[in-house]
Amino acid sequence: MIHYDLRCTAGHDFDGWFKDSAAYEKQAKAGFVECPVCGSTEVSKQLMAPAIPKKGRSRAKETPPPVPATPPAPPPGDAPAAAGPMPAQVLALLQRMRSEVEKNCDYVGKDFAEEARKMHRGESDRRGIYGEASDTDAASLQEEGIEVARLPWVPRADG
Repeated sequence: MIHYDLRCTAGHDFDGWFKDSAAYEKQAKAGFVECPVCGSTEVSKQLMAPAIPKKGRSRAKETPPPVPATPPAPPPGDAPAAAGPMPAQVLALLQRMRSEVEKNCDYVGKDFAEEARKMHRGESDRRGIYGEASDTDAASLQEEGIEVARLPWVPRADG
């Protein structure tokens, strides 16, 4: 994993973890790297100091574990009181995203990790899928080079 300090054109700084520099370039070019504050996809890497391990210690011990770009949604009722309601524009955007996913992808439920592996190995036709996966399954898929993303799942706009 490689860690980058990133900045959007509005000046918001944030961290990003990627499989390698090529993965960053591919995701940034496709518009998948976006500022968590304003949503801008115009993002650039910032100057960083290299992570050099201390003598006698391995680099693996010093590199923090990767943090998913989108944390899993908390169970209902666990949101902090200060969080307040979701802004209407954000809710509308997430509802449109859900609609597009449901329209263009196949729901595979709890078989998500298994189906993603089948497609990766060529045992199943490649297509868009969505479903449920544990944090452990999602991390395993990423370690195997299978791209996955967690999406906040909001109620449908029509219901």
